[in-house]
Amino acid sequence: MENNSAHNPGDGSRFVRSLTLLDGILLVAGSMIGSGIFIVSADISRQLGSAGWLIVVWLLSGFITLAAALSYGELSGMYPKAGGQYVYLREAFGKLYGFLYGWSFFAVIQTGTIAAVGVGFGKFLGYLVPALGDEHVLLTTDFGFKIKASQLVGIAIIFLLTFINTLGVKSGKWLQFLFTFAKLAAMGSLIFFGFILFKDGSVWQMNWSDAWQAMTTTKVGDVINHESLTGLAIVGPLCAAMVGALFSSDAWNNVTFIAGEIKRPERNIGLSLFIGTFVVTIIYISMNLMYLNVISMTEIANAPSDRVALAAALKIFGAAGTTIIAVMIMVSTFGCNNGLILSGSRVYYTMANDGLFFPEAAKLNSKGVPAAALWMQFIWASILCLSGKYGDLLDFIIFTVLLFYILTIAGIFKLRRTQPDLPRPYKAFGYPLIPAIYIILAAIICVMLLIYKPTYTWPGLIIVLIGIPIYFVLEGRNKKNA
Repeated sequence: MENNSAHNPGDGSRFVRSLTLLDGILLVAGSMIGSGIFIVSADISRQLGSAGWLIVVWLLSGFITLAAALSYGELSGMYPKAGGQYVYLREAFGKLYGFLYGWSFFAVIQTGTIAAVGVGFGKFLGYLVPALGDEHVLLTTDFGFKIKASQLVGIAIIFLLTFINTLGVKSGKWLQFLFTFAKLAAMGSLIFFGFILFKDGSVWQMNWSDAWQAMTTTKVGDVINHESLTGLAIVGPLCAAMVGALFSSDAWNNVTFIAGEIKRPERNIGLSLFIGTFVVTIIYISMNLMYLNVISMTEIANAPSDRVALAAALKIFGAAGTTIIAVMIMVSTFGCNNGLILSGSRVYYTMANDGLFFPEAAKLNSKGVPAAALWMQFIWASILCLSGKYGDLLDFIIFTVLLFYILTIAGIFKLRRTQPDLPRPYKAFGYPLIPAIYIILAAIICVMLLIYKPTYTWPGLIIVLIGIPIYFVLEGRNKKNA
C-alpha cells in the first residue's frame, strides 16, 4: 500500500512527503523533552551525591544517545519508509524480531509513555486548577482502585492530540512547531535567568567544592544516611542513576517512524537525528549546570516530589516560580505527546501491512494519515492512564528498550555483510568504532541493571516474551489466508 512518492496523490491512499528538515529536528527535540529533565536529577543526586557525577551522568547519557542517533542515520537512509526501528529490525534479523519490538512498542513503550506524559500534564495543571490535579480523587473502589482528575485530564489531552493528528500531518506539524519552540524558549530563559540572577557564585562553589566524592543517599523517616562510593563500587550506582537520564533522552528515534512523510529522507532523517539529539543534550546539561548554580546538592536530592526545576524556579523567581514551572511543564508535555502520538501510529500502520497488527491500522484516511491506528493507540493509552500502572510499566521496559537499541545498531554490522550493495546515502558516523562503543556501553548498563535493579529487567523481558506466541498465531493466520 505504501508509496514513497513525493507527489501529493490527493486521495489519501498513500503517505505524502510534506515534512522538512526543520520539522524532523523539532519532532526529535519535542519528543525527547517531556517532564524528565525537570525531576530525574533528584534521583541521580541520591544515587551519586556529587555535582561532578551528576554532570557525568548527563554527559554519558547524551553521548550514548548521540552515538545511537548517528548510527540510525545509516538505517534511515537504507529504508526511508514508515515504521523506523520496526523496519530496521525486520530487515536485519527477520519478522519475529521486528514484531517483538512492535508488540512492546504498542503494549508499553509508546503507549505507556503517552499515558505517563498525559497524566503528567494533568498533575501540573493541578497546580493552577487544583480540582483537575492529582490530589482530586474522583472514585475509589473497595479494591483500592482510584481514578484521579489528573488521569481524566491526561485522557482528554491524548484524545485532543489524536483528533488533531487525524486531520492530517500538517496539523500535527504546526502544533509540534509551536510547542517545541515554546518549550525550548522557556528552558533557555530559565537557564539564562538561573545564571544572571545568581552572580555571587556561593552555591556553585559549595556544590563543586567536593565534586567527585560520590555517595549514595538514603532517607529513613527524618534520618538521612550517606554511603561513600569508591573505586568500582561506583559502577553499579552510576548505571542505575543513568536510567532516568536515558529515559529523559529517549524517543529521539520517533522521526524514523514517519520516514514516509519526510522530504529527502535519505538526507533529512539522519540530520534530524543528529541536530535534534545534540541540541537537547546541550540543553539538558545546561539545565543541570543551572540547578547547580541555584540550589545545593542536598536541595536537589531532597526536592519535594523530586521537582528539582520547581525548587530552582522558586529561588530564581520567588513565589511566581511555581506557576512558571507548572506552565513550562504543561507546554513541554503537551508538545512531547503530540510528537509521540503522531509518530507511533506509523509503526502500527507498517505492522498491519505485514499482517502483524489489526488490519484496519493499515488504512489511511482521506487526509493521508493512519487514523484507525491513531485511535487504537488512544484507546490503549487511555486504559493505561486509568490503570495508574504506566509508571511501573515504563520502569520495567527501560532495560528492554536498551536491548532493542543494541540489537538495531548490531543490525548495521549484519546488513553491511548481508546487503553490501544496498544504497547507503548516509553511513554511520565513526563506523565501526562509534556503533561498537554504543553497543558496549549499553550492554554494560543492561548487565548492571540485571545485578542492581532486577525489578527493572525481568518484567520487561516477560512483556517481550509474551509477544512470541502472539507472533506465531498471527503468522499462522497469515499463511492460512495466503
